[in-house]
Amino acid sequence: MRILLLSHSFNSLTQRLHVELRERGHDVAVELDIYADVTRESVALHRPDLVIAPFLKRAIPDDVWRSVRCLVVHPGPPGDRGPAALDWAVLEGVAEWGVTVLQADDEFDAGPVWASRSFPMRRAAKSSLYRSEVTSCAVAAVLEAVAAIESGRAAPRPMRADDPRIRVRGPCRQADRVIDWQHDTTEAVLRKINSADGMPGLVDSLYFQDVRLFDVHEAHDISGVPGTVVAQCDGALARATVDGAVWIGHVRRLAPKSLKLPTAKVFAAEAARLPHRRGCGYAPIRYREHGEVGELAFSFYNGAMSTSDCEALLAAYRAALARPTKVLLLTGGEDYWSNGIHLAAIEAADSAADESWRNINAIDDLARAIIETTDRLVVSVIRGNAGAGGVFLSLAADEVWASDQVVLNPHYKDMGNLYGSEYWTYLLPRRAGAANAKRITECRLPMGAAEAHRLGIVDRVLSSAELGEANLVKHGAAMASDTDFAARLAAKQTRRAADEAEKPLQAYRDEELRRMKLNFYGFDPSYHVARYNFIHKVPKSRTPLTIASHRSTRAHGRPTGMAVPS
Repeated sequence: MRILLLSHSFNSLTQRLHVELRERGHDVAVELDIYADVTRESVALHRPDLVIAPFLKRAIPDDVWRSVRCLVVHPGPPGDRGPAALDWAVLEGVAEWGVTVLQADDEFDAGPVWASRSFPMRRAAKSSLYRSEVTSCAVAAVLEAVAAIESGRAAPRPMRADDPRIRVRGPCRQADRVIDWQHDTTEAVLRKINSADGMPGLVDSLYFQDVRLFDVHEAHDISGVPGTVVAQCDGALARATVDGAVWIGHVRRLAPKSLKLPTAKVFAAEAARLPHRRGCGYAPIRYREHGEVGELAFSFYNGAMSTSDCEALLAAYRAALARPTKVLLLTGGEDYWSNGIHLAAIEAADSAADESWRNINAIDDLARAIIETTDRLVVSVIRGNAGAGGVFLSLAADEVWASDQVVLNPHYKDMGNLYGSEYWTYLLPRRAGAANAKRITECRLPMGAAEAHRLGIVDRVLSSAELGEANLVKHGAAMASDTDFAARLAAKQTRRAADEAEKPLQAYRDEELRRMKLNFYGFDPSYHVARYNFIHKVPKSRTPLTIASHRSTRAHGRPTGMAVPS
């Protein structure tokens, strides 16, 4: 089918649908919902059999849904209506939630239902639930609806006006989730902040300054006078509730152009007077050992790795290498593996160019340490999405295992033609081949685990059930006990020595950083402009041609496919 994805932004759900629909042979184009006439033009250009709206902030124009079937993805169960479905579900602490795919008509969120899915709610941020459960259910429901439409045998189910499931709610506003620090329990505070995580953040006052709160976690074994800040840990501050405390990982001041940054960095002077408390529920980096298998887990907010994050992870990596293990698992977070350098921290620095340089060198140091590890096998375990330098950092390991639910963006060019480093010019061609390495970095399209596996970027694709700690350790232990382990390790050492003799790692790094230096300090400001627009969420004025294949100057129609190794 010819399918047009109409979305407010090319967000995680839209990218996942783009991947899954293309994987099944559909001709997929994307149009960002910038203006009604632009939407009409995109329909005329692409001539879609079906329009799918994964993420919209306004209704589809009447003449569009009347001329072509339009499916809307609503992050709520059948009968739920309103613009803040997931916010309300988190705030109210419901036990089960869902996703509905319905057909657009003249009443918002009220069209006939093509498919739906439900899932048990977990205590997590709205943004995390959206990237995980909501996205997985949305993909399953959309694929069911598309299959039904293709077959021509099924029809949507209208919602009766007297259906008891119908519930219409307006936006979830600040007044609906304001925190009363003198009376709210830890559970209540977690729900309120989690319901606003991602966007818009929960407005509150901290040290007599108005801020938006993000990235909240329960603080274990910490208490104090309700509302007071009582401890710090790895950039987070602990604030007491009536029955405990919560860690607040990130905040953003309400002042214009303020950035979302680690709380302890925003309130550095105040944090300096607080005691450090570790192992109390907030730990971006953790190490565990399971016999001959070590597990170095790291989870940085939104996958962004600042200079200090890279340095801390490198120190933890080196400490893990001092342990007598044979296999080391690098287990990224459930939401993200890594998205590379920390653009917000760079934007906030006195010199964005200087901080960019420090950050890229810090992540390069980490990548090099992984590449040069020859006394054990290292595995990157990608449980959440990864992009840019984060993808290439994972390739530094001997094997890459990835969830079948992840989306990878192994390219840099969308960030103002950034060249990229992390030794990608060494790592990518040796896995995917030179021709595919060029295509991967230049086509700028997201890919799923299946395509990444065909290209050699991923070695093993795992289901959600296989990503549990016990199963990962089992796989790692099998590698350690394999009769070919010694031979494999020897082959690794031989290849690393041969590669170094042919072209030293430092030469790859020097060449990459020479190009990066032009991005950071050169006359072309594209990187700095793109970073600013990304961090400050400046609306796009047009849909990038990389995803809007219907607007390409080449023949309209199918996007250029990715070549794969035979």
